[in-house]
Amino acid sequence: MPDSLNATRVQSTTVSSTSPTALPVGAGLGLKPQHFDTLLTRRPPLAFVEIHAENYMVAGGPLHHYLERVRALYPLSVHGVGLSIGGAEDLDMAHLNRLTQLVDRYQPEAVSEHLAWSGHGGRFANDLLPLAYTPDALQRVCDHLDRVQEALGRPILLENPATYLTFADSCLEEAAFIHAVINRSGCGLLLDVNNVHVSAVNHRWDALTYIDTLPLDKVGELHLAGFDEQRDNSGARLLIDSHGAPIAEPVWTLYRQLLERIGPTPTLIERDNNIPAFEVLLAEASLAEQCLTQADTRTPTP
Repeated sequence: MPDSLNATRVQSTTVSSTSPTALPVGAGLGLKPQHFDTLLTRRPPLAFVEIHAENYMVAGGPLHHYLERVRALYPLSVHGVGLSIGGAEDLDMAHLNRLTQLVDRYQPEAVSEHLAWSGHGGRFANDLLPLAYTPDALQRVCDHLDRVQEALGRPILLENPATYLTFADSCLEEAAFIHAVINRSGCGLLLDVNNVHVSAVNHRWDALTYIDTLPLDKVGELHLAGFDEQRDNSGARLLIDSHGAPIAEPVWTLYRQLLERIGPTPTLIERDNNIPAFEVLLAEASLAEQCLTQADTRTPTP
């Protein structure tokens, strides 16, 4: 299986101060402690690896010991979950300083965060919570992105959320809101294909219409993940972005349709819960590589 991966499709050697990503095109995996030794001994030809920033916001210890060795072998994406960019309060500057130190230390090819919030009034929720899409929220998100990008000295990628409810006072559609944020802030887009599918089912959107409203020329990375399915109080389907299941076929289909529009793009296989054997994740990365190779032979749809 590893031989089918193509981690050298596009090589990257430097991180641009003006481009949100310098990741090579290909399939990557999230870096998990149980797979450290496998990566270091087998060195599978992944395009890149991705970490959650908050797991490495300490000065030393075993995680940094292994990350330094893995970083010497693979391009790196740093994915944050705690900046609360969509929050109503000012950014937590201590958290931003820790992120800045981590980015300075490892000089990753990409840095990303979520269009969500997780902290308020000194309390932190271990979740990525939605926000109302209003002009005030748009200005606040852009102000937060300005502070983050100034501190890091680079543009970042902003990820579209998976949502389960909408706000009555939202006056902008989500895709239009994201488009405006990216245009104003100069950040790039981390397009999570699973999040698009989850939100489309939950809110009865058309996934491709949503995608076509986004600034697809600003996409710097794609995420693929699994979801859980439940039923709400009315008996309707409710999808949960769990990152704890295999990538479902509707998400693979949407991924292929997206690649027809934008061409081959760095793609991460996300799995944060119920972590399977490394070979299972590698098989999903191999399937993503096949999709990227097929997309490479076609002209993207305008």
